[in-house]
Amino acid sequence: MSDHRVSIFPSADQDVEKAHRVPETDQTMAPAYRLAFEDLDFLRREDMRSVRFQLELLKPELMMAEAGIESTVVLFGGARIPDPVHRDQARTKTLADLSRYYEEARKFAQLSGQQSLATDGRDFVVVTGGGPGVMEAGNRGAGEVGAKSIGLNIVLPHEQAPNTYVTPELCFNFHYFALRKMHFLMRARAVAVFPGGYGTLDELFETLTLIQTERMERVPVLLFGEEFWRGIVNWEALADAGTISPQDLELFRFVDTADQAWEIIRP
Repeated sequence: MSDHRVSIFPSADQDVEKAHRVPETDQTMAPAYRLAFEDLDFLRREDMRSVRFQLELLKPELMMAEAGIESTVVLFGGARIPDPVHRDQARTKTLADLSRYYEEARKFAQLSGQQSLATDGRDFVVVTGGGPGVMEAGNRGAGEVGAKSIGLNIVLPHEQAPNTYVTPELCFNFHYFALRKMHFLMRARAVAVFPGGYGTLDELFETLTLIQTERMERVPVLLFGEEFWRGIVNWEALADAGTISPQDLELFRFVDTADQAWEIIRP
């Protein structure tokens, strides 16, 4: 990543080069002498957590801005939803049946990708969590029509490498869930939520909460698979209990196919 602004001060790269030319002595080899931004041991200290927060906010933000990305279409969904070709390897019959949503996510991403191409890659850029399942389907669909797509990976206890369909220069890795979710929504013009587990539910309800509380602008929230979502959440019971308002049920819409979803968000 380059910075083309003219400055009268030496760049960080120039100072690093100069620092490395200094003769090795007991003083210059000591940790205290390292330039702070080159000192990984220092940056990983507990006291530096706030700085790492800022870095994790800024790095993807600056790189996406430099790539000219102005708006995105977000795809949330389960990592365990299989490609229909491999549905017989699913751990449950329900997951095997849900494999059709892999195809719907793929088709939906193709439609978004085609629209993105029409804007020279500025708008309707597909963004996923960068992993397998529905996420893979989203990046795959965009790639199949020649569009770039974003992957927002996160370090997990069980290693999860990015799927191979994410555009390499738009493949990011996060330590903090909160900042990852923030980047999902910062440029979102629509959010498509496919069947999934705890992570998908977390992402869905954070999105709805931010819209409900007017902490973000209202965007279409599309729940793929009405039968699945009504079986997971008793939405009307929340309204009947008064824990949400009846109008909060209008913050999302159920869809079953990519074409239905695209009709709602197409420009």
